Amino acid sequence: MSIVTVQLGQCGNQIGHELFGVVCRDVHGTQGLCSKKENESYHDACNERFFCQEESEVPVARAVLVDMEPKVISQTLSVAARSGSWKYDDRSHFCQKQGSGNNWANGYSVHGPRHKEAIMNLVQKEAEKCDRLGGFFTIMSMAGGTGSGLGAFVTQCLRDAFPTSFILNHIIWPYGTGEVIVQNYNSVLTLSHLYQSSDALLVHENDVIHKICAQLMNIKQISFRDVNQVIAHQLGSVFQPTYTAEGGSDYSRNPLGDLMETLVPHPEFKMLGLRNIPQMPENFLAYSTFSWPGLIKHLRQMLIANAKMEEGIDWQVRPPQPGSSSRSTNKPPHFNTSIANLVILRGKDTHSVDLGSFRDPSLYTSWLTPQDAFNAWRTPRAFNKYEKSAALVSNSQFLLKPLDSVVGKAWNMFASKAYVHQYTKFGIEEEDFLDSFTALEQVISSYTIL
Repeated sequence: MSIVTVQLGQCGNQIGHELFGVVCRDVHGTQGLCSKKENESYHDACNERFFCQEESEVPVARAVLVDMEPKVISQTLSVAARSGSWKYDDRSHFCQKQGSGNNWANGYSVHGPRHKEAIMNLVQKEAEKCDRLGGFFTIMSMAGGTGSGLGAFVTQCLRDAFPTSFILNHIIWPYGTGEVIVQNYNSVLTLSHLYQSSDALLVHENDVIHKICAQLMNIKQISFRDVNQVIAHQLGSVFQPTYTAEGGSDYSRNPLGDLMETLVPHPEFKMLGLRNIPQMPENFLAYSTFSWPGLIKHLRQMLIANAKMEEGIDWQVRPPQPGSSSRSTNKPPHFNTSIANLVILRGKDTHSVDLGSFRDPSLYTSWLTPQDAFNAWRTPRAFNKYEKSAALVSNSQFLLKPLDSVVGKAWNMFASKAYVHQYTKFGIEEEDFLDSFTALEQVISSYTIL
């Protein structure tokens, strides 16, 4: 099944471009470390998923590009075309001359309704090119106006127009120190609206990716492109083809559906986080060796200690002892309780990896058995030059602190009515803010009592 990617705003378009680049390089790279037949079926599954193949032409990304300013989209289109290995469809983009001014209400209440027909026509055309549509993957930032406001509006339109398709929203969480003065308002409004229409929200935090660039990738002057490349690598490690069943002989045909079935057992819990191991500069790979037991041990501790990368993990954090009366009261401090986890293994000897440590009932909430809460996908095909690599997609308490912080900061501004007039002039009233705060307080409460 095919995924239609909807790239929204500057951030969404730049990350989408990096993602298609990563996927294309991975498929055409010679580092598959597997049989020719295996490589061909991987190649075919990836192409069906992400690209339309035109006769004797380079693959065309299954994507719709949307921004309220033309600059980023024109750059993205031309850089992709110049790569020679893939391109965007020249007719699958929509842009205007004026942006949303970092105002969520402008994107949601003005640009959204005004351009709904044009944007949804592009989406419809892209969907009709798929033999079988698996769903939509939207990429957007929460801090600005177009990605967040227009992104939330477009997600609602997708839900109305394609009620049975899966929708996964990929969200970039803004830097804690701030990019935009009203980013916390924009974030609260975005999250509360997406929670109503999306099947799941896959979150990357800018602060975390920045740290990975500095500490693991050894980048001295970190640019947005460096950050986006790390994000694209992590996304590729999840969305490239894998075998979802033990001993399965066919690559998964329904990537978004499989992801939702595995990780979102209840509509109250939709927040997904992503961790990768190992991560290092490309020129280090030739000098590095990894063992599966070592990688799995680190990945499990990253999960339970809520560490976002393999450096600086707190090894003192332990799961609660079995038989403790109440899970949430006797929980060790800093322990990250999970609802569901998915481990994706790629490369050499994946069939022999022991994942028993992820089936420990004390890692999970009491209302799901480890059999239901944990899944593993594998493929002998290596990803992006890594001989062995593992990704962990987790529905857990990982986002509680950042979410609580964003809601708290937004509430403090709202209590003094700071900047609220900027939103009311575009039709977002104080009651809309209050509804959004209430919805997110409920999400925080649900994750807290796991």
